[in-house]
Amino acid sequence: MNPRTPDEPTLSHSLEARGVSAGYGDTHIIQELSLRIETGRITALVGPNACGKSTLLKSIARLLPLASGSVLLEGADIHAMKTRQVARRLGILPQSPLAPESITVGDLVWRGRHPHRQFGQRRTDADELVIAEALMATGTADLVDRPVDELSGGQRQRVWIALALAQGTPTLLLDEPTTYLDIAHQIEVMDLLAELNERTGKTIVLVSHDLNQAALYASLIVAMRDGRIVRQGPPAEVLDERTVAEVFGLDCVVVPHPRSDRPQIFPLGRRHLTQEK
Repeated sequence: MNPRTPDEPTLSHSLEARGVSAGYGDTHIIQELSLRIETGRITALVGPNACGKSTLLKSIARLLPLASGSVLLEGADIHAMKTRQVARRLGILPQSPLAPESITVGDLVWRGRHPHRQFGQRRTDADELVIAEALMATGTADLVDRPVDELSGGQRQRVWIALALAQGTPTLLLDEPTTYLDIAHQIEVMDLLAELNERTGKTIVLVSHDLNQAALYASLIVAMRDGRIVRQGPPAEVLDERTVAEVFGLDCVVVPHPRSDRPQIFPLGRRHLTQEK
């Protein structure tokens, strides 16, 4: 699948946060944080609850105002860009998106095409093709006429991913994209994202609570705690026992995956620590 049409940008894409502070009200969740997103790769933001992962993602997506610092998209200040310009370059899936009441799956996914059409313009054949491919890729084609509010949580999540794919942007920002999915559908979604990255060169940034999935699918891991970046780099360099203990306060054993040699984390609770080998 390659949901890309001739009107979409072909510029070399880059995204960077420089000295960003952001939060809610007078509380800054992240402070003076800098991060350059690697173009054409999958980056996973990991860390404990309330460490700033989603705040960082919202900040670089322009969903959250900055207290200080800047976010650069293709070298330009993202807050100085027009909304349509940003929407053609960044596809964003929040953690708990809301759909209009009674909207069908097909109409919701169609909304992903809005940045690429003029006001009042009807669907084109190119739009229909992109929408169909997004639905097929997420396994939701048979739901096209169903109201979104009648779907299960897992079905709904896959439909939202289809909308993000239909937007056809060179970069996808996803806040916990496997939320509400069972393990089989989690792997399907992660496989889909990996295949999109490999086949189309899409830059993908995702927030994840699953360290093992992040290790298996991401090229780069950004480990956060208390609003700061503790370590960043390839999974094998970041996800070791020392970092897991520092970031999560958790003892663990890290071993290579038997098929890929990527690190896999086995937590050690109090009972495991006291048991003899």
